[in-house]
Amino acid sequence: MPGNTLHTNLTDEELLTAYRSSRDNHWLGVLLQRYTALLLGVALKYLKDRAMAEDAVQHVFETTLTHLPAEPVLNFKGWLYILMRNHCLQQLRSKTYMADDSVIATMPEQIADTDERQWQEHTLEQMNEALLQLNDEQRITITMFYLQKCSYEQITDRTGYTFMQVKSYIQNGKRNLKTIITQKLRATRQ
Repeated sequence: MPGNTLHTNLTDEELLTAYRSSRDNHWLGVLLQRYTALLLGVALKYLKDRAMAEDAVQHVFETTLTHLPAEPVLNFKGWLYILMRNHCLQQLRSKTYMADDSVIATMPEQIADTDERQWQEHTLEQMNEALLQLNDEQRITITMFYLQKCSYEQITDRTGYTFMQVKSYIQNGKRNLKTIITQKLRATRQ
């Protein structure tokens, strides 16, 4: 069993190396314990609720234990921060707000605007056409993340892609969608 005083002098990289070589969760636990306050602070900043923030920290700990990348993590603190931020944003994105009847009753009645509806339909058609021009990986991950509201973890579980592949496919897919749609808009203006 590793000594308790030894781990306080070890760097993040040394603790990760000890974990990878021994597969002893103690080393990863020591490393995660170092950043508990940071993760809780990030979660509170985004979620504004202590119980939800504590749940988010627990989720990130579990994700780290089960989905630590095979490739070396050069900046563990930064990697954890990004993992927490993405989890919080996913929580906020999937959160549904229920309006009570009084709010619905005070909302102004929507006026059917055929031009606006046609414009929305045209935009959706362009988006669908642009999605079809992406490669399979980008189209699948973009569709799952934005349209099906799947988390990175859910996408990796369903597709078999690594966390970094999913992140890359989504980022590149967004950029390519923007390029494709911008080119179509320019072509229609000419």
